[in-house]
Amino acid sequence: MSALSRRDFLAVTTAATAASVLPAGSAALAAAPAATSQVPSAYRYKVGDAEVTVVSDGIRTIPLGDTFVRNQPREAVNGALKAAYLPENQVTINFNVLLVNTGGKLIVIDTGNGPAQGTVGLTQGTLKAIGVDPKSVDAVVISHFHGDHINGLVTAEGTPAYPNAQVMVPEAEWAFWMDDGNMSRAPDAQKGAFQNARRVFKPFEGKVERFGWDKEIITGLTPVATNGHTPGHTSFRLASGDKSLFVQADVTNIPALFLRNPGWHVMFDMDPAKAEETRRRVYDMVSADRTLVAGFHFPFPAAAHVEKTGATYNYVPVSWLPVLL
Repeated sequence: MSALSRRDFLAVTTAATAASVLPAGSAALAAAPAATSQVPSAYRYKVGDAEVTVVSDGIRTIPLGDTFVRNQPREAVNGALKAAYLPENQVTINFNVLLVNTGGKLIVIDTGNGPAQGTVGLTQGTLKAIGVDPKSVDAVVISHFHGDHINGLVTAEGTPAYPNAQVMVPEAEWAFWMDDGNMSRAPDAQKGAFQNARRVFKPFEGKVERFGWDKEIITGLTPVATNGHTPGHTSFRLASGDKSLFVQADVTNIPALFLRNPGWHVMFDMDPAKAEETRRRVYDMVSADRTLVAGFHFPFPAAAHVEKTGATYNYVPVSWLPVLL
Protein backbone atom coordinates (compact mmCIF):
# COMPACT_ATOMS: atom_id res chain seq x y z
CA MET A 1 0.00 0.00 0.00
CA SER A 2 1.42 3.40 -1.00
CA ALA A 3 2.00 6.05 1.64
CA LEU A 4 -0.65 8.73 2.10
CA SER A 5 0.18 12.05 0.48
CA ARG A 6 -0.15 15.21 2.55
CA ARG A 7 -3.29 16.08 0.54
CA ASP A 8 -4.81 12.62 1.22
CA PHE A 9 -3.95 12.88 4.93
CA LEU A 10 -5.60 16.28 5.26
CA ALA A 11 -8.71 15.03 3.45
CA VAL A 12 -9.04 12.04 5.77
CA THR A 13 -8.50 13.98 9.00
CA THR A 14 -10.87 16.76 7.90
CA ALA A 15 -13.59 14.21 7.18
CA ALA A 16 -13.03 12.50 10.52
CA THR A 17 -13.23 15.80 12.38
CA ALA A 18 -16.43 16.74 10.60
CA ALA A 19 -17.98 13.36 11.42
CA SER A 20 -17.11 13.69 15.08
CA VAL A 21 -18.92 17.01 15.46
CA LEU A 22 -22.50 15.97 14.76
CA PRO A 23 -25.26 18.56 14.63
CA ALA A 24 -27.36 18.83 17.82
CA GLY A 25 -30.18 16.32 17.77
CA SER A 26 -28.40 13.83 15.50
CA ALA A 27 -28.78 10.25 16.74
CA ALA A 28 -25.58 8.41 17.65
CA LEU A 29 -25.48 5.09 15.84
CA ALA A 30 -24.20 3.27 18.97
CA ALA A 31 -26.77 4.71 21.37
CA ALA A 32 -28.38 2.12 23.66
CA PRO A 33 -30.46 2.28 26.83
CA ALA A 34 -28.52 1.96 30.06
CA ALA A 35 -28.68 -1.45 31.70
CA THR A 36 -30.72 -1.52 34.90
CA SER A 37 -29.80 -4.98 36.13
CA GLN A 38 -26.84 -7.37 36.28
CA VAL A 39 -26.46 -10.48 34.14
CA PRO A 40 -27.33 -13.77 35.92
CA SER A 41 -24.52 -14.50 38.36
CA ALA A 42 -23.16 -18.03 38.16
CA TYR A 43 -19.55 -19.19 38.28
CA ARG A 44 -18.19 -22.70 37.80
CA TYR A 45 -14.99 -24.32 39.05
CA LYS A 46 -13.70 -27.85 39.49
CA VAL A 47 -12.88 -29.73 42.66
CA GLY A 48 -11.19 -32.84 41.33
CA ASP A 49 -13.78 -34.40 39.03
CA ALA A 50 -16.69 -32.61 40.70
CA GLU A 51 -18.12 -29.48 39.11
CA VAL A 52 -19.18 -26.70 41.48
CA THR A 53 -21.45 -23.88 40.32
CA VAL A 54 -21.82 -20.87 42.59
CA VAL A 55 -25.20 -19.21 42.13
CA SER A 56 -25.68 -15.78 43.65
CA ASP A 57 -29.02 -15.50 45.41
CA GLY A 58 -28.41 -11.75 45.57
CA ILE A 59 -27.34 -9.21 48.16
CA ARG A 60 -28.99 -7.27 50.94
CA THR A 61 -27.69 -3.88 52.12
CA ILE A 62 -28.77 -2.74 55.57
CA PRO A 63 -27.83 0.18 57.81
CA LEU A 64 -25.00 -0.58 60.22
CA GLY A 65 -26.74 -1.03 63.56
CA ASP A 66 -24.98 -0.54 66.87
CA THR A 67 -25.35 -4.26 67.62
CA PHE A 68 -24.41 -5.70 64.22
CA VAL A 69 -21.09 -6.54 65.87
CA ARG A 70 -22.07 -7.28 69.43
CA ASN A 71 -18.71 -6.80 71.11
CA GLN A 72 -17.32 -3.82 69.18
CA PRO A 73 -18.30 -0.14 69.08
CA ARG A 74 -19.71 1.27 65.88
CA GLU A 75 -16.55 3.35 65.36
CA ALA A 76 -14.38 0.21 65.23
CA VAL A 77 -16.71 -1.45 62.72
CA ASN A 78 -16.71 1.64 60.51
CA GLY A 79 -12.93 1.68 60.72
CA ALA A 80 -12.78 -1.90 59.46
CA LEU A 81 -15.22 -1.12 56.65
CA LYS A 82 -13.16 1.89 55.60
CA ALA A 83 -9.93 -0.14 55.70
CA ALA A 84 -11.57 -2.67 53.35
CA TYR A 85 -12.72 0.11 50.96
CA LEU A 86 -16.35 -0.56 51.84
CA PRO A 87 -18.96 2.13 52.56
CA GLU A 88 -19.26 3.15 56.18
CA ASN A 89 -22.51 3.03 58.16
CA GLN A 90 -23.92 0.19 56.09
CA VAL A 91 -23.22 -3.47 55.44
CA THR A 92 -23.89 -5.50 52.33
CA ILE A 93 -24.44 -9.22 52.85
CA ASN A 94 -23.99 -11.65 49.96
CA PHE A 95 -25.92 -14.92 49.59
CA ASN A 96 -24.46 -17.77 47.56
CA VAL A 97 -26.03 -21.15 46.79
CA LEU A 98 -23.86 -24.06 45.65
CA LEU A 99 -24.81 -26.51 42.91
CA VAL A 100 -22.51 -29.55 42.94
CA ASN A 101 -22.35 -32.10 40.14
CA THR A 102 -20.44 -35.13 41.41
CA GLY A 103 -20.90 -37.01 38.16
CA GLY A 104 -23.44 -39.27 39.82
CA LYS A 105 -25.57 -36.75 41.70
CA LEU A 106 -26.68 -33.15 41.26
CA ILE A 107 -26.75 -31.51 44.70
CA VAL A 108 -27.88 -28.11 45.95
CA ILE A 109 -26.25 -26.96 49.21
CA ASP A 110 -28.51 -24.41 50.93
CA THR A 111 -31.25 -22.72 48.97
CA GLY A 112 -31.22 -18.96 49.52
CA ASN A 113 -33.96 -16.52 50.47
CA GLY A 114 -36.81 -18.08 48.51
CA PRO A 115 -38.91 -16.54 45.73
CA ALA A 116 -37.49 -13.39 44.13
CA GLN A 117 -37.97 -10.27 46.21
CA GLY A 118 -36.03 -7.18 45.22
CA THR A 119 -32.29 -7.84 45.40
CA VAL A 120 -32.55 -11.39 46.81
CA GLY A 121 -34.21 -14.64 45.80
CA LEU A 122 -32.38 -14.79 42.46
CA THR A 123 -31.41 -18.48 42.51
CA GLN A 124 -34.27 -19.94 40.49
CA GLY A 125 -33.96 -17.30 37.78
CA THR A 126 -30.24 -17.92 37.44
CA LEU A 127 -30.67 -21.71 37.34
CA LYS A 128 -33.09 -21.22 34.46
CA ALA A 129 -30.66 -18.86 32.71
CA ILE A 130 -27.84 -21.42 32.86
CA GLY A 131 -30.06 -24.29 31.74
CA VAL A 132 -30.51 -26.18 35.03
CA ASP A 133 -33.97 -27.68 35.56
CA PRO A 134 -34.82 -27.84 39.30
CA LYS A 135 -36.45 -31.21 38.58
CA SER A 136 -33.00 -32.60 37.77
CA VAL A 137 -31.65 -31.95 41.28
CA ASP A 138 -31.17 -35.23 43.20
CA ALA A 139 -30.59 -33.84 46.70
CA VAL A 140 -30.87 -30.60 48.64
CA VAL A 141 -28.51 -30.47 51.62
CA ILE A 142 -29.08 -27.86 54.33
CA SER A 143 -26.43 -26.42 56.68
CA HIS A 144 -28.80 -24.83 59.22
CA PHE A 145 -32.31 -23.47 59.51
CA HIS A 146 -31.96 -19.69 59.19
CA GLY A 147 -34.38 -18.38 56.58
CA ASP A 148 -31.77 -17.31 54.04
CA HIS A 149 -30.65 -20.95 53.84
CA ILE A 150 -33.98 -22.80 53.83
CA ASN A 151 -36.62 -20.50 52.34
CA GLY A 152 -35.63 -21.49 48.80
CA LEU A 153 -36.84 -25.04 49.48
CA VAL A 154 -40.36 -23.94 48.56
CA THR A 155 -41.93 -21.84 45.82
CA ALA A 156 -44.16 -18.82 46.32
CA GLU A 157 -47.09 -21.26 46.22
CA GLY A 158 -45.58 -23.35 49.02
CA THR A 159 -44.71 -26.35 46.84
CA PRO A 160 -41.25 -28.00 46.70
CA ALA A 161 -38.86 -25.92 44.56
CA TYR A 162 -36.84 -29.08 43.77
CA PRO A 163 -39.67 -31.60 43.41
CA ASN A 164 -37.55 -34.72 42.84
CA ALA A 165 -34.83 -34.01 45.38
CA GLN A 166 -34.21 -35.75 48.68
CA VAL A 167 -34.08 -33.07 51.40
CA MET A 168 -31.26 -33.70 53.89
CA VAL A 169 -30.73 -31.79 57.14
CA PRO A 170 -28.45 -32.00 60.20
CA GLU A 171 -30.02 -34.11 62.95
CA ALA A 172 -28.89 -31.67 65.67
CA GLU A 173 -30.40 -28.72 63.83
CA TRP A 174 -33.70 -30.49 63.28
CA ALA A 175 -33.86 -31.54 66.93
CA PHE A 176 -33.43 -27.96 68.13
CA TRP A 177 -35.79 -26.09 65.81
CA MET A 178 -38.56 -28.69 65.77
CA ASP A 179 -38.74 -28.94 69.55
CA ASP A 180 -41.89 -27.23 70.86
CA GLY A 181 -40.27 -26.68 74.25
CA ASN A 182 -37.36 -24.80 72.66
CA MET A 183 -39.82 -22.65 70.73
CA SER A 184 -41.84 -21.83 73.85
CA ARG A 185 -38.70 -20.80 75.75
CA ALA A 186 -37.19 -18.80 72.87
CA PRO A 187 -37.00 -14.99 73.04
CA ASP A 188 -39.79 -13.29 71.12
CA ALA A 189 -37.34 -12.14 68.45
CA GLN A 190 -36.44 -15.78 67.74
CA LYS A 191 -39.91 -17.30 67.66
CA GLY A 192 -40.37 -16.28 64.03
CA ALA A 193 -37.46 -18.49 63.01
CA PHE A 194 -39.08 -21.50 64.70
CA GLN A 195 -42.36 -20.80 62.93
CA ASN A 196 -40.60 -20.29 59.61
CA ALA A 197 -38.81 -23.65 59.87
CA ARG A 198 -42.14 -25.38 60.42
CA ARG A 199 -43.65 -23.55 57.43
CA VAL A 200 -40.80 -24.44 55.09
CA PHE A 201 -40.58 -28.11 56.01
CA LYS A 202 -44.33 -28.78 56.10
CA PRO A 203 -44.50 -29.88 52.42
CA PHE A 204 -41.78 -32.44 53.20
CA GLU A 205 -43.45 -33.94 56.25
CA GLY A 206 -42.14 -37.47 56.83
CA LYS A 207 -39.72 -37.17 53.90
CA VAL A 208 -36.78 -35.26 55.41
CA GLU A 209 -33.61 -37.30 55.86
CA ARG A 210 -31.60 -36.35 58.94
CA PHE A 211 -27.87 -36.94 59.17
CA GLY A 212 -25.15 -36.85 61.81
CA TRP A 213 -21.64 -35.46 61.51
CA ASP A 214 -18.40 -36.97 60.19
CA LYS A 215 -19.95 -39.65 57.99
CA GLU A 216 -20.27 -39.35 54.22
CA ILE A 217 -23.90 -38.69 53.26
CA ILE A 218 -23.42 -38.57 49.48
CA THR A 219 -20.35 -39.84 47.69
CA GLY A 220 -17.65 -37.22 48.32
CA LEU A 221 -19.73 -35.06 50.71
CA THR A 222 -19.16 -35.26 54.46
CA PRO A 223 -20.86 -33.06 57.10
CA VAL A 224 -18.66 -31.39 59.72
CA ALA A 225 -19.82 -30.00 63.07
CA THR A 226 -19.38 -26.22 63.16
CA ASN A 227 -22.00 -25.27 65.71
CA GLY A 228 -22.22 -21.94 67.48
CA HIS A 229 -23.90 -19.93 64.77
CA THR A 230 -26.86 -22.21 65.48
CA PRO A 231 -26.99 -25.30 67.73
CA GLY A 232 -26.68 -27.70 64.81
CA HIS A 233 -24.84 -25.53 62.30
CA THR A 234 -23.02 -27.77 59.84
CA SER A 235 -20.31 -27.30 57.23
CA PHE A 236 -19.32 -29.80 54.55
CA ARG A 237 -16.17 -31.22 53.09
CA LEU A 238 -16.43 -32.02 49.39
CA ALA A 239 -13.68 -34.39 48.27
CA SER A 240 -12.89 -35.62 44.77
CA GLY A 241 -9.60 -37.25 43.87
CA ASP A 242 -6.85 -35.41 45.72
CA LYS A 243 -8.82 -32.13 45.84
CA SER A 244 -11.22 -30.84 48.46
CA LEU A 245 -13.48 -27.88 49.18
CA PHE A 246 -14.62 -26.79 52.63
CA VAL A 247 -18.19 -25.49 52.40
CA GLN A 248 -18.29 -23.34 55.53
CA ALA A 249 -21.88 -22.04 55.36
CA ASP A 250 -22.02 -19.36 58.10
CA VAL A 251 -18.83 -20.02 60.05
CA THR A 252 -18.33 -16.32 59.39
CA ASN A 253 -20.30 -13.53 57.80
CA ILE A 254 -18.68 -10.59 55.94
CA PRO A 255 -14.98 -11.57 55.60
CA ALA A 256 -13.67 -8.00 55.88
CA LEU A 257 -15.14 -7.85 59.37
CA PHE A 258 -15.26 -11.33 60.84
CA LEU A 259 -12.50 -13.25 59.09
CA ARG A 260 -10.09 -10.38 59.55
CA ASN A 261 -11.30 -10.07 63.16
CA PRO A 262 -12.24 -13.61 64.28
CA GLY A 263 -13.03 -12.43 67.81
CA TRP A 264 -15.83 -10.14 66.60
CA HIS A 265 -19.35 -11.50 67.20
CA VAL A 266 -21.99 -10.94 64.55
CA MET A 267 -25.54 -10.45 65.78
CA PHE A 268 -26.75 -13.59 63.97
CA ASP A 269 -24.62 -16.02 66.01
CA MET A 270 -26.83 -17.73 68.59
CA ASP A 271 -23.86 -18.75 70.78
CA PRO A 272 -21.21 -16.10 70.06
CA ALA A 273 -18.45 -17.65 72.20
CA LYS A 274 -18.93 -21.07 70.60
CA ALA A 275 -19.10 -19.51 67.14
CA GLU A 276 -15.78 -17.75 67.73
CA GLU A 277 -14.17 -20.97 68.96
CA THR A 278 -15.46 -22.77 65.85
CA ARG A 279 -14.29 -19.97 63.56
CA ARG A 280 -10.73 -20.07 64.88
CA ARG A 281 -10.61 -23.86 64.73
CA VAL A 282 -11.90 -23.97 61.15
CA TYR A 283 -9.62 -21.23 59.86
CA ASP A 284 -6.57 -22.70 61.57
CA MET A 285 -7.37 -25.97 59.81
CA VAL A 286 -8.10 -24.68 56.30
CA SER A 287 -5.15 -22.26 56.34
CA ALA A 288 -2.75 -25.00 57.43
CA ASP A 289 -4.12 -27.40 54.80
CA ARG A 290 -4.42 -24.68 52.11
CA THR A 291 -7.98 -25.88 51.51
CA LEU A 292 -10.27 -23.91 49.23
CA VAL A 293 -13.25 -22.49 51.15
CA ALA A 294 -16.76 -21.69 49.89
CA GLY A 295 -18.62 -19.17 52.05
CA PHE A 296 -22.35 -18.55 51.86
CA HIS A 297 -21.78 -14.87 52.71
CA PHE A 298 -18.46 -14.40 50.91
CA PRO A 299 -18.39 -11.90 48.02
CA PHE A 300 -19.37 -13.60 44.75
CA PRO A 301 -18.03 -15.99 43.48
CA ALA A 302 -17.63 -16.89 47.14
CA ALA A 303 -14.52 -19.06 46.93
CA ALA A 304 -11.25 -18.19 48.63
CA HIS A 305 -8.26 -19.39 50.56
CA VAL A 306 -7.63 -18.30 54.12
CA GLU A 307 -4.16 -17.14 55.15
CA LYS A 308 -3.27 -17.05 58.82
CA THR A 309 -1.15 -14.10 59.95
CA GLY A 310 -0.54 -14.09 63.68
CA ALA A 311 -3.87 -14.02 65.50
CA THR A 312 -5.89 -12.98 62.46
CA TYR A 313 -6.69 -14.22 58.96
CA ASN A 314 -6.53 -12.84 55.43
CA TYR A 315 -9.08 -13.46 52.70
CA VAL A 316 -7.44 -14.59 49.43
CA PRO A 317 -10.09 -14.86 46.68
CA VAL A 318 -9.75 -17.30 43.79
CA SER A 319 -8.62 -16.08 40.40
CA TRP A 320 -11.48 -15.93 37.94
CA LEU A 321 -11.10 -18.53 35.18
CA PRO A 322 -13.04 -18.26 31.92
CA VAL A 323 -12.75 -22.03 31.32
CA LEU A 324 -12.94 -25.09 33.56
CA LEU A 325 -9.56 -26.59 34.32
